[in-house]
Amino acid sequence: MSAPSVDLNSDLGEGYGVWRLGDDEAMLEVVTSANIACGFHAGDPLTLRRTVVAAAERGVRVGAQVSYPDLAGFGRRFIDIDPAELAAGVIYQIGALDGLARAAGSRVSYVKPHGALYNAIVRHEAQAAAVVGAVSDYDPDLPVVGLPGSLFLRLAAAAGLRTVAEAFADRGYRPDGSLVPRTAAGAMLHDPAAIAARVLGMVRDAAVTAVDGSRVSVRPDSVCVHGDTPGAVAIAQAVRAALLDNGVRLQAFVA
Repeated sequence: MSAPSVDLNSDLGEGYGVWRLGDDEAMLEVVTSANIACGFHAGDPLTLRRTVVAAAERGVRVGAQVSYPDLAGFGRRFIDIDPAELAAGVIYQIGALDGLARAAGSRVSYVKPHGALYNAIVRHEAQAAAVVGAVSDYDPDLPVVGLPGSLFLRLAAAAGLRTVAEAFADRGYRPDGSLVPRTAAGAMLHDPAAIAARVLGMVRDAAVTAVDGSRVSVRPDSVCVHGDTPGAVAIAQAVRAALLDNGVRLQAFVA
């Protein structure tokens, strides 16, 4: 039997102008895939170009992290946006990042929604369909990353897109498998050793403990460590070490 494998991803390129957020260079030494902002929730063209170049130099796969048009709220506020406008914005974002990636000798290899959009399309049918339609129109060979059991992944699979089930290393889970809102207790985890053990359990046992102590089924193709949380690099390094030390291969889900 072959050793288990999993992708390790992080949200990067989220600075803006002179404002830096996280340590992208350090995270790119740890992860196998980088979800890079596309300018709608964070990231100016120069920041994004630097990030895709650094990813290309390290052989890290580049994903377009598409968002609501919400720079002021960092894409973490729900917007009741017209589905046609949302679809056009998603295509615009993928194309912009893909242009920068291709200039760096790479390309956009997958799409992952960000923040409030990610959480909304777990259940919001019109917006989920808009994102699926946008990706299909841009490139039907692009995989999409989302929450297991979400409406978004079901619609994507029905449209013929490859779906990638994602788990979160540093986020709390509710008993139904959704994420604890960032405004609620237990939303974020910070202890690198505890997080690393938790991720190892996700990969080996296909389960995680929810905030109420119940066990939730997860079978991740990819695990996310947020790049903007305090101690993000140490958390990612601990997760990587725990997986490798226990025979889990780190491997991007796209070639």
